[in-house]
Amino acid sequence: MRLKAALPKLELYLYAAVLYLSLLWAGTWIWDASADNVNRKVFKKSVKPGWHYFGRKMDVADFEWVMWFTTFRNHILFALAGHVIFAKVCSLISPRIGMDDWYCKHRSLIYGLYGGLAVLVSMGGGFLVLVLSHCFILYSVALVKRKWIVFVVGLASLATFKMEPFNTWQEGFVTGYFDLQDILFYGGSCFTILRCMSFALENCEKKDGNYTFTDLLKYNFYLPFFYFGPIQTFDQYHVQANNPNLTRKQREMWNITTRALLHLGAILVVDVFFHYLYILTIPNDMKLVKQLSDWSLAGLAYSNLVYDWVKAAVMFGVINTVARLDHLDPPQPPKCITMLYVDSHVVNPWYVYDYIGGSHTNIFKELVATICTFVVTTLWLGPCELVYIWSFFNCFGLNLELWVDKIFSIPPFSNIEYAIGEAMSRRIRAVFGALNFWTIILYNILALNSLEFAKLVGKRLIVQGFPLSTLSVLFVTYCGVQLVKERERKQALLDDPEPAAVPPAPQDMPEEVGKKKAE
Repeated sequence: MRLKAALPKLELYLYAAVLYLSLLWAGTWIWDASADNVNRKVFKKSVKPGWHYFGRKMDVADFEWVMWFTTFRNHILFALAGHVIFAKVCSLISPRIGMDDWYCKHRSLIYGLYGGLAVLVSMGGGFLVLVLSHCFILYSVALVKRKWIVFVVGLASLATFKMEPFNTWQEGFVTGYFDLQDILFYGGSCFTILRCMSFALENCEKKDGNYTFTDLLKYNFYLPFFYFGPIQTFDQYHVQANNPNLTRKQREMWNITTRALLHLGAILVVDVFFHYLYILTIPNDMKLVKQLSDWSLAGLAYSNLVYDWVKAAVMFGVINTVARLDHLDPPQPPKCITMLYVDSHVVNPWYVYDYIGGSHTNIFKELVATICTFVVTTLWLGPCELVYIWSFFNCFGLNLELWVDKIFSIPPFSNIEYAIGEAMSRRIRAVFGALNFWTIILYNILALNSLEFAKLVGKRLIVQGFPLSTLSVLFVTYCGVQLVKERERKQALLDDPEPAAVPPAPQDMPEEVGKKKAE
């Protein structure tokens, strides 16, 4: 019931006004810092010529964004467009040659053949042999049907790309050199291992027989997911890609087109922002950062996390658009940082977290689940001091959230919460949500920026800025959390509407009223 607790509209309007005006104010500070310091030495490395006709330079500090939407945009679009065109041509030709039913049942094989051919052309035969060898090893492990062996072998295979001399030996399978080689090599190899682990774990669940090696190859070489992800688990892909019913739902193509245009709009908005707000370059100049106001630092930390989500959402969106054209239901992009005020929404439950943690109500199971999850994540990101710190604090935050929830679910705290009413309970929980929101930001700017920047933001907002900056930033965050809670409340009412009030039965009505109705 707490989720459906309503607040007065005037109070929500106040929260919205405070939040948007504060974000606008912080944005003006970042704008000024970007414009006044564009000629600094640090800026010259990552702020390059942009819109010549407006005299604006562009922040190009994020190599991944530049790679996707500037430098190698045409290469990536060419590969994805080739997949879409190939699939469309096959779907048009198959009815004319009497193979319509065969294509519907075996289109995953067509996708896999095209993907394998594209990998062979782009990376060469040596890389294809390397990928196939990892597939064969993990398929052999899958036949044993022991999950712990799958995890051990899969993580060991993943670790070979982080350790010498195994890494150098595997790199030797790719001959020649081109600009995208390293990204395609590590992306294709590591995502292959994760997909093979998904296949092996699903094979462990299969009670009658085993999936075939061909099933694994069709799953792994689906080109839109091959190099850059996302990971769609094998059970979902196998069912969707082998579904012979290719009829689309009502307005499905309209929805696909709308989402594609939305992602295009997001790309243009980010491009505009990068010409006016150098949010990625400023944190690299610690001398400048120390001169900024507390509000600038808060806005800078928040905007870096929002941008990281936008980048992930757009990259997911571009690939997912292609997957939807192939009649797949791909994984959803990560939840926006603006909508996060609990740590449990941050974790990807891919096999480990939900499998070990279960319902996430047992303290010991939750501790083991979070530790295992972040061990896998640390190995995926690459073990180093910064990743260790990031994993520790995120793991601690998840468990602390459960501990606090357990404490407040027992008397006398539960009795107090019941006595104060749902609206006041929502306000108090929003205070804790605001505190947790900033812990999430501080944990994650470790990975996005640097340890020095994260320490400075924490010191300025918590220690040096106390009480004025600390409490004002927390109040603005509290307003944001309340708006998120209001959105969740409305969604909960749509998903589970309140039962309509039942009119009183005729026998419960006064006798005179009953006579009048009868007349």
